[in-house]
Amino acid sequence: MPVSNKKLRSNRAWIERHINDPFVKRSKAEGYRARSVYKLIELDEKEHLLKPGLTVVDLGAAPGSWTQVVHEKLVDKNGEVRGRIIAMDILPMDPIDGVTFLQGDFREQSVADKLAEILNGDKVDVVLSDMAPNLSGIAAADAARSLLLNELALEFCLEHLKPTGVFVTKAFQGSGYSQYVEALKRVFKKVAAKKPAASRDTSAEVYLVARGLKQS
Repeated sequence: MPVSNKKLRSNRAWIERHINDPFVKRSKAEGYRARSVYKLIELDEKEHLLKPGLTVVDLGAAPGSWTQVVHEKLVDKNGEVRGRIIAMDILPMDPIDGVTFLQGDFREQSVADKLAEILNGDKVDVVLSDMAPNLSGIAAADAARSLLLNELALEFCLEHLKPTGVFVTKAFQGSGYSQYVEALKRVFKKVAAKKPAASRDTSAEVYLVARGLKQS
């Protein structure tokens, strides 16, 4: 099926925007794997999410830019990781020193068993999720896929997060967004929506920062 001129123009515009994006240029210059790294850097600067000694799980971690930031925040002056960093994704990811990477769907029993072995009964201080679905361009379908990932990340938190823990997840404003925020508020003491500078103005994405699980 031939590609339409409209789609070609759209692809060309995306490539040009990507090449000229200051965050793309900066990420390459500073050795980060993706421009999304600056979203977490800003969130951490404002929300004080990461520090040595924590156990952090990065869901949907590949290609690993957010994990790079977590690593930077948890290493001591000797370059040793203080705490635990666990990155998880269904896609492969190049290794990062001091990071445990689990490839697979975190809903699968084999992956859950490996995580349980690593945690050894401990709970997690911070759960990060920059997961996003493969977009189809059909708004309703994409919103539904995104919402499912949000719900799965929340389920993960309810199972693994400490009562004092923090959950950060990407969400898209649209169908189901307000209901998801309400779901977070039912189980967390504080929920705030943030829009980092590296999040494009044209994008409906925001980052939800949820703190402190309510006692059930």
